Amino acid sequence: MSTSQTSPIAFLKGHGTENDFVIVPDPDNTIDLSSEAVAALCDRRAGIGGDGLLRVVRSAAHPEARAMAGEAEWFMDYRNADGSNAEMCGNGVRVFARYLRRAGLVEAGDLAVATRGGVKKVHLAKSAAGDTAEGDITVRMGRAVLPEDGVTVAVDGRSWAARNVNMGNPHAVAFVEDLAHAGNLHSAPPVTPASVYPDGVNVEFVVDRGPRHVAMRVHERGSGETRSCGTGACAVAVAAARRDGLDPAVTGAPVTYTVDLPGGRLVITEHQDGEIEMTGPAVIVAEGIIDPAWLETATA
Repeated sequence: MSTSQTSPIAFLKGHGTENDFVIVPDPDNTIDLSSEAVAALCDRRAGIGGDGLLRVVRSAAHPEARAMAGEAEWFMDYRNADGSNAEMCGNGVRVFARYLRRAGLVEAGDLAVATRGGVKKVHLAKSAAGDTAEGDITVRMGRAVLPEDGVTVAVDGRSWAARNVNMGNPHAVAFVEDLAHAGNLHSAPPVTPASVYPDGVNVEFVVDRGPRHVAMRVHERGSGETRSCGTGACAVAVAAARRDGLDPAVTGAPVTYTVDLPGGRLVITEHQDGEIEMTGPAVIVAEGIIDPAWLETATA
């Protein structure tokens, strides 16, 4: 779609632990949303509002996903709130899967979703009442990469050594005494050396709540502070496990952490083969039509 398109554009709004998204179904890849259009749609005052945008495209129809079409029919074209591309969004994948089920495009159970971070395996559970619109969703998030680069995060005169974790997108995880030490998180906390993250980084601040139970706040690159970050929760769980001397590849036993975020709770399990699973809710809250005349004006 160019911003001069006159046809109305369908959308939905959903969230996973209050990490919220504008969803644009576009199975045949006919809608070309510019960065300005995405930013306008995600604007919380003048647009629909969201931490990002999920465009639903058949993998075979998208040049970035065609190579994955044999494994996953659907591609999650995820964009940050500022319109930039992102490799992966854990909460977004759950919301994406919830939409696919709601639209009747997939059945409950196991499915695969193509992302810029690779193909992700998803399981849609049924609730106790058998309703696939309410059950938790589990995403196999892949394996964490733990680069050896030492990094430091600073806020308001304080600084902390941070763990460099890559979950298909980059994270810097800092353990602090109080989540208020993260400041307002309106702008990206400085991370040094900046050369470690040439494309920017998601920064997590973490406190302990109990055995294998932590709480976090996060600044997501391109979006600011969000109510939740799925890949960030996975990075935090892995960083906490290593800090606690736990490595499933060494012990031969999976390790599970409960991660509390401002928007809810996620449960993260790292298995012996390094595969990380994230389980949590996903909700579709509304659907409607984008006024093309408004979008053209908003992006002029």
